[in-house]
Amino acid sequence: MDKLRRVLSGREDNEELGLTAQVLEGSTLSFSTRVKWFVICFASGILCSILGSALLFLPKGLKLFAVFYTLGNVAALSSTCFLMGPLKQLKRMFEPTRLIATIVMLLCFTLTLCAAFWWHKNGLAIIFCILQFLAMTWYSISYIPFARDAVIKCCTTCLN
Repeated sequence: MDKLRRVLSGREDNEELGLTAQVLEGSTLSFSTRVKWFVICFASGILCSILGSALLFLPKGLKLFAVFYTLGNVAALSSTCFLMGPLKQLKRMFEPTRLIATIVMLLCFTLTLCAAFWWHKNGLAIIFCILQFLAMTWYSISYIPFARDAVIKCCTTCLN
């Protein structure tokens, strides 16, 4: 059917299309497929984070915790690529309103793994995991209109 459409529209081969158009044409997913892969990726991210938390109490479990917790957060973060596409996801991640949260989040991902594997500082790895959680939370609420303002107002009200 696609071949017939191309012939009728005057585009017989894909060679007439530019490289970008060929990639976009070959990589488009239906909405239901996007939602399915979003759910699969997000659920696997949550599962990895829970598994990492359970492995924390094993001997030498801190390294496994750091890996699984970070992997879970990366999977949950990348799951939205299926909904909006990877380029749009990256553009929105580095918008001025999310720039600091994104940098802190990516830095915490890296520092968590560095603290667990290269520096062998267990306490530091736990601190970076907590910071990772806070950065992911701050990044996530940036997609909800006025949520950051509400959180800031709530915190200032509680502290005063």
